[in-house]
Amino acid sequence: MFVIRVNQLQREWFFEKIKKYFSGSLAGKKIALWGISFKPNTDDIREAPSLYLAEEIIKSGGTISAYDPEAISNAKQYYRGNNSIVFAGNMYECLDKADALAIVTEWNIFRTPDFEKIKSLLNNPVIFDGRNLFEPALVKENGLQYFPVGRKV
Repeated sequence: MFVIRVNQLQREWFFEKIKKYFSGSLAGKKIALWGISFKPNTDDIREAPSLYLAEEIIKSGGTISAYDPEAISNAKQYYRGNNSIVFAGNMYECLDKADALAIVTEWNIFRTPDFEKIKSLLNNPVIFDGRNLFEPALVKENGLQYFPVGRKV
């Protein structure tokens, strides 16, 4: 029971961190999500943190552009009829004109991105990393703001 509550608090904290960056309002903001599945190497979206995050962003007036190497089909079914979320064909297409990138599932493909490409595609050069995939100094060196979970930047 305690672990479930801690996991929920982390999801809430992650969402609040994104919201705070935009001065408390996500209205009109497009957030790119990398990772929809509960964990890498699966298409399972049950209990996935991405579902909570996407729903909170949408409730706050934002939209979602999402990419996942395996779970797109299940996510399309889950969000059928919801025009506030679109699914991209690849991880960079997902970023086009997004206001921020949020990394939710630690797929290997996300571990070595082209930071220059990320920076050129995003409206704001900012990454919220729920999986601590990168070394903060490397991200900063590439001209991006970086907000990992539970690590000092």
